[in-house]
Parts: sequence; structure tokens; C-alpha cells
Amino acid sequence: MQIKILAFGIAKEIIGGTELSMDLAKDLSVGELKEKLTTDFPEFAKLRSLALAVNGTYVGDDLIVTSQDEVVIIPPVSGG
Repeated sequence: MQIKILAFGIAKEIIGGTELSMDLAKDLSVGELKEKLTTDFPEFAKLRSLALAVNGTYVGDDLIVTSQDEVVIIPPVSGG
């Protein structure tokens, strides 16, 4: 299965662009996908938080991601 992941802010710098295609052997939960991203890109482990949005909605770690989903990496946000 292939999924497309979009990235913004520091996440874009970590993956080296705004879009990442990943080939996965099976559907993964959001938690498993975060673990894979951290394994493939160790800089993610240094962030305070890492959230994913699927199809425009922040989701928990239990949601299963499929090839039809739009996945966005949401890095920590600061500001005032």
C-alpha cells in the first residue's frame, strides 16, 4: 500500500520536502505510522509533540490509515 503524507513547518525540513510517499506492507494505525516516521526520520523524536491529521481532522493513535486517506504531519506550533 502506498500513502502520501504532507508536511509543513519543521516536519517539511525533516523529510526534505512538502510531500512524502511511503510504501507500506499493510494498513497501519496512526500510532504505528508515527513510530515508522520516527524510525525513518530520527529528528521527529526530538520534537515536543507530533500529531497527524487524516482527511482534515486531528486523530488519535488508534485510527487505521488507508491508501485513500490524506495524511498531514502536524509539528509543534508556537506563538502568541
